[in-house]
Amino acid sequence: MVESIVKYYYIGKVYQMKNIIILLFLLTFIFAKDLVLGVVPQQSPLKLSKKWIKITKQLSKETGINIIFKTENSIPAFQKKLYKGEYDLAYMNPYHFIIANDSQEYEAKIRADKLIRGIIVSKEKILDLEKLKDTTFLFPAPKAFAATLLTKYEFKKKFDFDIEKDAKILYVNSHDSVYKGVARGIGNYGGGIIRTYNNFKEQKDKENINIIYTTDGYPSHPIAFHPRVDKKDQEKIVKALLNMPRELLDILSIKKFIQTDTKEYEVIRKFK
Repeated sequence: MVESIVKYYYIGKVYQMKNIIILLFLLTFIFAKDLVLGVVPQQSPLKLSKKWIKITKQLSKETGINIIFKTENSIPAFQKKLYKGEYDLAYMNPYHFIIANDSQEYEAKIRADKLIRGIIVSKEKILDLEKLKDTTFLFPAPKAFAATLLTKYEFKKKFDFDIEKDAKILYVNSHDSVYKGVARGIGNYGGGIIRTYNNFKEQKDKENINIIYTTDGYPSHPIAFHPRVDKKDQEKIVKALLNMPRELLDILSIKKFIQTDTKEYEVIRKFK
């Protein structure tokens, strides 16, 4: 009789423990949070997804955090969601970061080692200042940093040519659309950056355009975190990016990532 009581007591305890373990597992599953990585759409969402989903898979593997890639159909649409804090972390241009830091307290943690430089492309071989007036400039978006803001700023400062007043402007949503538009005669000149120009694969279009101007260099696109992201999770992700395999960095046309901070981007405030 005593043995039976002990037996049933033991079985009950084991059963109770199993239920506790199952409950803890379910609670962990229910309350586990995905982290959304927003990426500025310098190229089409399809092209970006082919690159960045490989990156997010690697980050998830290395950190144990489920990181989800997200982008938008246009840079303005990305800006709108970024400034509302809808991304847990985001890869954005330097100007976007200044606004996101002010509005949502995003903090820059990591960037590519190279400085970012804007370019102007054209069918022409050289920049002829006398031909600029009343021509059409294509830009990806009004607040694209190097492709739009920086090229406009330097043309006005260095050449006393105000693109806003002395030329016509068309915004075409992406860097690739700028390059195609110039090659196909939709615009005479177009703003972009060296990295997206190098990644532009439409060979027939690329053969018809040339880089005729390159701007000064500034800190490149940061990956910044919203303050709601746990500090330990931020550290894990930064570490994984710093140790990103060479073949994945090549996909992004980045030699390596380096650590940065918000202070490095104070120089961008003059464009605000």
